[in-house]
Amino acid sequence: MRTVKLLIAFDGTGYCGWQRQKNGPTIQAEIEHAVSIICNSSITVHGAGRTDAGVHALGMSAHFQTTSAVPDDKLTKGLNALLPPQIRVLEAIVRPDDFHARYWATGKTYRYSFFTGTIQCPMQRRYVSHYPCVLSPDAIQSSLEAVTGTHDFSSFETSGTRDKTIATGRGATRTIFKAELEQSEPELNHLFFSGDGFLRHMVRNLAGTIIEVGQGKRTIEGFEKILNSRDRQQAGPTAPAHGLTLISVDYKNRR
Repeated sequence: MRTVKLLIAFDGTGYCGWQRQKNGPTIQAEIEHAVSIICNSSITVHGAGRTDAGVHALGMSAHFQTTSAVPDDKLTKGLNALLPPQIRVLEAIVRPDDFHARYWATGKTYRYSFFTGTIQCPMQRRYVSHYPCVLSPDAIQSSLEAVTGTHDFSSFETSGTRDKTIATGRGATRTIFKAELEQSEPELNHLFFSGDGFLRHMVRNLAGTIIEVGQGKRTIEGFEKILNSRDRQQAGPTAPAHGLTLISVDYKNRR
């Protein structure tokens, strides 16, 4: 039995997210179908986490176990021959038997992209949200500094992330290692969030609220009050899914 780790990139447009479900196509189901054909047996693929419908990835991690002896390089080539062009396996490598894509992960990095110009290029429409406005980078940066560190992110959590009846565990507390704003070209902005874990819709809820601060609809003082309130209804709207991309999953020295 081998444990194989996959590094995956995908365009989430038209998919119902990562996790397999009955009501539409998913990334997990597509990959499981291809892996099962190559390994000639029914295979379950375990992802490092879920992604919402329409969200993209440049560095999703997953793993599966198989008794197949197909070499890693041929496995990568064979999977990409079977998968639709929206999904690509960038790497397939054998890991220790106890490797788990989700439980071994020590952090993730997400990017939220949005355009603030009046007219958005059609080529961006699948990967960049449109917020026509005059943006204050300083206000954005102040909000990002406020969320950096360890906080209870209940104000940015959508229902369904976790079983709130369970008293043990860390609840809604997460640590953001780094939060940054980058502008790759005029009016094209990217919010980067690196942390030890994220609640359901947390990045999109943060982005929707922080962009409102950048638009001048909220003050930085008001944003800090939202963070401390632990009340989702105080925060801003959930930003559109298509602006979000999972950049990487970190395993530190356990890679």
